[in-house]
Amino acid sequence: MSAPARRPLRAVPDEEDAPHRRLADAATAIGAPDVVLAFSRHGRRTVHHGGTATAPPVPRDLLRYETGSASKVYAGLLLAHLTCTGRLSGGEPAARCLDPRRAVGPDPVTLTHLITHTAGLPPLPADFYLRALPAWRTNPYARYSAAHVVAAFARHRPRHRPGTRWRYSNFGVAVLGHALAAALQTPWDTLLAEEVLRPLGLNGTALTATGPDTDALGHRPDGTPVPALDAGGFRAAGAVRATPDDLLTLLEAHLDPPPGSPLADALREVRRPVLRRGVGHRHVHTLTWFRHPTDHGPMYFHSGATLGQQTFLGFRPGTGTALAAVCTRRHHGRDPFVPTAYALLADAL
Repeated sequence: MSAPARRPLRAVPDEEDAPHRRLADAATAIGAPDVVLAFSRHGRRTVHHGGTATAPPVPRDLLRYETGSASKVYAGLLLAHLTCTGRLSGGEPAARCLDPRRAVGPDPVTLTHLITHTAGLPPLPADFYLRALPAWRTNPYARYSAAHVVAAFARHRPRHRPGTRWRYSNFGVAVLGHALAAALQTPWDTLLAEEVLRPLGLNGTALTATGPDTDALGHRPDGTPVPALDAGGFRAAGAVRATPDDLLTLLEAHLDPPPGSPLADALREVRRPVLRRGVGHRHVHTLTWFRHPTDHGPMYFHSGATLGQQTFLGFRPGTGTALAAVCTRRHHGRDPFVPTAYALLADAL
């Protein structure tokens, strides 16, 4: 994957501009070493970047940030694209994709079950913690390879019939990535680049860190730096790193699919609700996004975190607005990042 395009977001120069003030206030509330808030309203972009740390040599809005679980929106968009173009149906048993010789039962885990967190899989494989423990504060996922993920899936026996219960699972989306790569006989990184990143012009997006001139440095709550993420066998579930410009381009494509884009149908498909859960079925999910109601139509969003960075992505078709928020700090417990970013988008008109 090429280095990030050195194209800054189109910032509003007037510091008194109301959207800019709101972004600046939100960045202050977040209080992370590095913060970039990139907002779009009907294609007009406003950006604020700052933080409590000394500014890095490369401007903050030109660096790539680890998106963590927000990587799953790329995996979901890829699956939607493969189904919209007729190469897959989504109903394929994942085990059969991984091994065409393997027998499957009457209720197999399908590709759609994996991306919608309804496969009956736990958040992580049962033996993950034992393997990851020696590197728990540095790079725990790096110790769990693709072979480990596939073997753990082959061993697992769901407690509930697939498709009947929702349980968020990094494990499940990791398996999806390996199943898609096997089904298309193409490595995951290549598959994502050729089918999603390149058609959308996301040249500042990659799945591997390349150094301080391209990638932001994460921090723990106490300010100590964190090594760049190595996602191990969980690349589909959390390896994407991207510039704020690319993140906002992705969101704008969801708001208004580019005419003639090979991904136009998939971009519309991933906005469609596919399941409801919780008391009164109040929690609505699409293939890739959490969806909440607002007074001006639904808001779609997904957040993600690694050991030292956080991301929030969201868009609202009814108001033509989108927000890509990133920061280089990971708090556990009461952390203002996601609530601040969520409120910023929810209140934008």
